Amino acid sequence: MKNFKRFALFTVILICLAFGVAVTTNYPKLNIISGFSAKNMCSCVFNDGRSQALTKNQDNNFAPVNLAKNNINNQNKTATATVYGLKARTAVYRSGLGCVLVPTDMDVNTLKKMPSPVRTTKANLLPYPYGDAPQKDTLFENVNYELIDEIVSASFHNNDIQKTRSVLVVYKDQIIAEKYADSLTQDSKLLGWSMTKSVMATLYGILQHEGKLSVDSPAKVASWQNDARAKITYSDLLHMNSGLAWEEDYATISDVTKMLFLTDDMSSVQAEKEAIASPNTVWNYSSGTSNLLAGLLRKEFNNETEYLNFPYRKLIDRIGMKSMLIETDASGTFVGSSYGWATTRDWAKFGLLYLHNGNWNGDQLFDKNWVDYVTTPAPNSDNLYGAHFWLNTKTKLPDAPLDTYYADGFQGQRVYIVPSKDLVVVRMGLASGDAFDFNWFLSGITNAIY
Repeated sequence: MKNFKRFALFTVILICLAFGVAVTTNYPKLNIISGFSAKNMCSCVFNDGRSQALTKNQDNNFAPVNLAKNNINNQNKTATATVYGLKARTAVYRSGLGCVLVPTDMDVNTLKKMPSPVRTTKANLLPYPYGDAPQKDTLFENVNYELIDEIVSASFHNNDIQKTRSVLVVYKDQIIAEKYADSLTQDSKLLGWSMTKSVMATLYGILQHEGKLSVDSPAKVASWQNDARAKITYSDLLHMNSGLAWEEDYATISDVTKMLFLTDDMSSVQAEKEAIASPNTVWNYSSGTSNLLAGLLRKEFNNETEYLNFPYRKLIDRIGMKSMLIETDASGTFVGSSYGWATTRDWAKFGLLYLHNGNWNGDQLFDKNWVDYVTTPAPNSDNLYGAHFWLNTKTKLPDAPLDTYYADGFQGQRVYIVPSKDLVVVRMGLASGDAFDFNWFLSGITNAIY
C-alpha cells in the first residue's frame, strides 16, 4: 500500500510538473492568440458587417486561434477575446481607420478620437473598372468561356479544404468570370493580408513619379545615421534586402507576431533591429520592413492629416477602390504589411492599374519604369521576388505564363497580373499551400485565352 501511495504521489507530482511546464511554455502565446482573435473579429464585424458567428466559423476557425472566445460590444464597437478565460485582449473600431488592439496604457476613447482620412468617392456613369455602371455584354472569340467556368467552379469544390471565398477574372478590362462563396457577395470586403505590401510599395512609386522622393536615396531613419545602417536605401527595403535582422515565423512568438499583436508602433520594430549583413547582400522577407516603410512615408508629409489622406487621394480613391481601407496601428501609422481590406472587384482594380503600367483611364499615377522596377528580381531572392511583388519562375507556377507577377497574402490571397494575356485574376480564400493548387488554377485560366 505504501508503495502504491508513493507511486501515486510521484505520478501526481509529474503531472503537476508537466502542467507547469506546459503553462510556462504556452502562456505567453495566449496573448498573441487572443490578440489575433480580437483584432480579426473586430475587423470582420465592423469593417465588413459580418456576424460574430460567421467570423468564428470561418475567419478565426484555425488552430490555435480557434481556442479563443470573443465578446462583441456593438455600442462601443469593440471585440474582446480570451483563451481559457486568460489574457483578455480588446480591439476597437475607428471610422476610416479600421480596428486596432487597445494598448494596456491607452484609453479606448483616445483611439476613437484619432483623425480619419478624407475620402473622395464620386460616382460616375462609366462601366467597371472605371466607374459604377454595369459592363456591356462582350464576347471574345479567343476565350474558351466553358473552360474558364469549369476552373472557377472547381475552385469552390471541396470548399471545406480549398476554402475559396471569391474568384474574379478580368480580360481586356472585361469581367469574364466571377464567383463567390455562399456567405459572401461582390460587396464583401476581404482582408488582403500581405497583398497590402504591394499597395504600400505603390505609394513610393507615386512619390517618385511626382519627383518628391527617389527610392535610391538612404532611408530617413535618425538612429541609423552613425552606423552601417546609414547606407540602407528605400530600394533595399522594397527589395527586402536591407540586411537587418528579422524573423518572419507565424507559428511562434517571433518578430512578426510580436509586432502585429503586441506592439503599438509597428514601424519602430524593424528600425530597431541590428544589421547582420550589408545592404543588398541577403534577401530576407520581412513584414517589419513594410511597416517601417509605412512609418517612413509619414516623414514625407507636414502633418498627420496629409499622411492619412495620401494613399486615398493619390491611389485608392483615384482609381475608384471605394471599398478599400488600410487600417492603422495605435500610433496612427498604416499597417502596410498586412491590414488592407477591399472587395474582390476593387482588388482587381489594383491589378489592372499595374497591367496598364500605372495609367488609369488616361491618368498616369506612376511611371511605366516603376512596373519594370517592381518586376525585376531582387538580388539573392532566387528570382522569386521583385520590389514588394512576387514573380513567377519555371518552378513556382510552371504552367502559367512566365511574365506573371502578383500580390500575395496569407491564406491564399492573390492578385495575378499577366501582361502577355492582358489579364488580371483575383483569388481570395482562407487556405493556401497544398490546400489550393494555384498552378492548376492560373494555368487553366490563361490557357483558356488563345
